[in-house]
Amino acid sequence: MKSAALKSATVKNETVNATVKRLTLIILFVAFCAPSSSAKAVRYLTGDAADVRPRLHGPAYDFAGGGTDVAEALQWMIDEVRGCAACDAKLDVVILRASGEAGYNDFIYKMRGVDSVETLVIKSREDAEEPGVAETVRAAEVVFFAGGDQCNYVKFFKGDAVERAVESVVARGGGVGGTSAGLAVMGEVSYDACSGGSERSETALRNPYHADITFTYDFFNWKPLRGAITDTHFVERDRLGRLLVFLARQIRDGKYRRILGVAVERETSLVVDKKGKARVMGKGPAYFILADHRPEVCEPGVPLTYSNYKVWRVAGGGTFDLARRPATGYYTISVERGRLSGDPYRAAPPRANAP
Repeated sequence: MKSAALKSATVKNETVNATVKRLTLIILFVAFCAPSSSAKAVRYLTGDAADVRPRLHGPAYDFAGGGTDVAEALQWMIDEVRGCAACDAKLDVVILRASGEAGYNDFIYKMRGVDSVETLVIKSREDAEEPGVAETVRAAEVVFFAGGDQCNYVKFFKGDAVERAVESVVARGGGVGGTSAGLAVMGEVSYDACSGGSERSETALRNPYHADITFTYDFFNWKPLRGAITDTHFVERDRLGRLLVFLARQIRDGKYRRILGVAVERETSLVVDKKGKARVMGKGPAYFILADHRPEVCEPGVPLTYSNYKVWRVAGGGTFDLARRPATGYYTISVERGRLSGDPYRAAPPRANAP
């Protein structure tokens, strides 16, 4: 009987051991194959990995409204930074994005004066804090933010080493820009879209405090866009109404006494030199909209009323001085109980004098 009992116990132990081994293998397999919870920044490099250190002549900016990129504007920014259109000076370009792949690399690498293009795909705050990411950005001469979701840029970069690295590029005379979501974070005030949706004009005009309207302050503080908020895909997606609300909110909430909206249409870029002179390139137009007094009505759940926003509409090839913002040449648009007073996208005869 003892022998039979011992034999039975041995069989049971072997069965348990085999089961444990199988479970261990399954756990190891799942752990190996499952996506990592600590994903790393993905890098795509085109060109020479060695760092170049040319003399820089900027800063220069390329603020793009989304859609097809304006090659002329990107080339302008590169040439402004290297100080020439036809010389041997070359730059390293870094593309920052929170989704996608290396779509910009070949496109920009073929431009004059480009030594390398490196795309960094950052999908978390941890990715942004990975050793070497900020150093790569800091070593660049031009940094460009791709489109996507601007809330990701706010969550991943605001207040960290990547933000400081981008600022250091501009401080030493480099270039910075962005398209669509990449432009949305360039103003001193950003509509961050962190509530989970993209605000529509009609909804914002009906309720200036709609839950989808959230802002981030002082992410970047570029000199040409101080006291400004940006918007993109402007006419294409009928976004003027929401921008009017964004501006009114800043004054009603006590953030600013006056604030400028800078809005760029699809397939359009607003390039800005170190003196603050802006030029519209591509399809056009760009709009500059000034709110300079308190709204008559701007309350939660109540349609907006605001009289006489000043609007400058600048077609492709036109210019606007962001350093010395003009006091003439605008037309006006008002909002009465959530309704616009006219078609704000159509050019109107400029007024001869400011009131």
